[in-house]
Amino acid sequence: MSIQTPKGTLPVVLLKEGANETKGREAQKNNISASKIIAEIVRSSLGPRGMDKMLVDSLGDVTITNDGATILKEIDVQHPAAKMLVEISKTTDNEVGDGTTSAVILAGSLLENAESLLSLDVHPTIIVDGYRKAANKSKELLRDIADKIPADDKSILLKIAKTAMQTKLVRKESEVLAKIIVKSVLAVAEKNGDDYIVDVDDIKVEKKSGGSIKDSNLIDGIVIDKEIVHGGMPKKIDNAKIALINAALEINKTETDAKINISNPQQMKAFLDEENRMLKNMVDKIIQNNANVVLCQKGIDDMAQHYFAKSGVIAVRRIKESDMTKLARATGARIITNLDDLNENELGEAELVEERSIEEDKWVFIEGCKHPRSVTLLLRGGSQRVVDEVERSVHDAIMVVRDVMEHPSIVAGGGAPETYAATKLRTWAKTLEGREQLAAEKFADALESIPLALAENAGMDSIDTLANLRSKQLKDEKWTGIDVMKSRIVNMKSSDIVEPLSVKHQIISAASEAACMILRIDDVIATAKSAGPPPGGEGGMGGMPGMGGMPGMGGMPGMGGMPGMGGMPGMGGMPGMGGMPGMGGMDM
Repeated sequence: MSIQTPKGTLPVVLLKEGANETKGREAQKNNISASKIIAEIVRSSLGPRGMDKMLVDSLGDVTITNDGATILKEIDVQHPAAKMLVEISKTTDNEVGDGTTSAVILAGSLLENAESLLSLDVHPTIIVDGYRKAANKSKELLRDIADKIPADDKSILLKIAKTAMQTKLVRKESEVLAKIIVKSVLAVAEKNGDDYIVDVDDIKVEKKSGGSIKDSNLIDGIVIDKEIVHGGMPKKIDNAKIALINAALEINKTETDAKINISNPQQMKAFLDEENRMLKNMVDKIIQNNANVVLCQKGIDDMAQHYFAKSGVIAVRRIKESDMTKLARATGARIITNLDDLNENELGEAELVEERSIEEDKWVFIEGCKHPRSVTLLLRGGSQRVVDEVERSVHDAIMVVRDVMEHPSIVAGGGAPETYAATKLRTWAKTLEGREQLAAEKFADALESIPLALAENAGMDSIDTLANLRSKQLKDEKWTGIDVMKSRIVNMKSSDIVEPLSVKHQIISAASEAACMILRIDDVIATAKSAGPPPGGEGGMGGMPGMGGMPGMGGMPGMGGMPGMGGMPGMGGMPGMGGMPGMGGMDM
């Protein structure tokens, strides 16, 4: 940049050397293009006929998935505008669990439609205002057609879980998985007046390759991926009384340095005997309270393990804090930090504690808790890749079941609510004044990108399908959508394809907010990266003259020619180096 002065033109340096700036239409075009590319990447993975992506990271680890959030997280996007779309997929995943792909496709479509308005010189702020009004109206329209349901209606919850898994690898086993998922969510749900609160952290998901997906099961208790600490302990205990201890069953080291002078073997023996007596006291305190299973968050000394084994007590050590919390909720035990506080009332109960071999590992199963407020889903599958994808699918299904229990309203799937909202929006857009009307119409077009993508992925003719869908929606058939598996337009309610209203709201909110934020950017300033080492220098190696001059090394072609390596003074004169037999003649 430069300014005109009476003495001529003076340059004004605002940005650091190497920084660059993109302004106006070019900046908008660049941001929109990047967002469209991101939407295009995930577009083909939408719906039951969507394709999977294979993602290979820098270490060669492979992930195979069609989960939008996972795809975008793994590909490590660098473009700043595209990162916003990655963020909305993450947020949608954390908030409602499902709809991550739809949110990104909708955001990409909103930006693509805005591009055509920008080329007609419609101001970005007017487009943003129109989009915001249209988003609010869409959510209102969906709220009006949503069905209120009883929050604990098992049959509807099963349909919701199955719908979430229809688009995944586990579609064939969705019936089996849906049952255990609904059962697990109902087990941990807590009633608060007429409402339910579900903390999905109370559902522990453990996965292990081996067997098939059908072998996955629900355990009314907790599975710990640790083994029993001592070979002499029983492997199974019925009617377990469980002590949860958050203290090391070891001799504490003093914080200050202490020295003990021992002058004869008797003193040494007395010292060791005292240590053993202290450990035995700890063990006795636990056993006196009738505990026959000890689950410890910290370490257990070898001698303490020996005493537990002698008393027929099962002990497991170094359990994660999150697992300890789940164990407390499942067994009804209280976590004890000081052994003096332990009494029989603080113990938890379970019908069975057993160590079992799962593949090559040994895990401890705590089963048959009376009223477990925390449960475990043990997922199986043919290979590690399959199990990983099963876990992602189950996470989505657990989240949507929770969404319906906390906000008991549902809409149909298959693009039906989006098409309904788009149809009504076009009529409503005419009530807006000025250019906002154009933006609202473009929002309606963008909503139809969801059914359009579903039709394309199913191999249907997208234009015919959309035209058909619109005509049925105009006849007030509000639940009409695309049954992708049958490749035809049907009433989605009769096909049992239903989704939570909260997921649809989240998709519209996240996509419109991201699109509006990107549209408002008209200037992108990228600052320069920090300067590296001086050119040709590699940390001062350039000044080492004479490596090529080591006597006898001359026969190695290319050593002398390494730029800047030549010349460590005196290297050539190291006595005897030149005389190493055969070094001079090495023909590399």
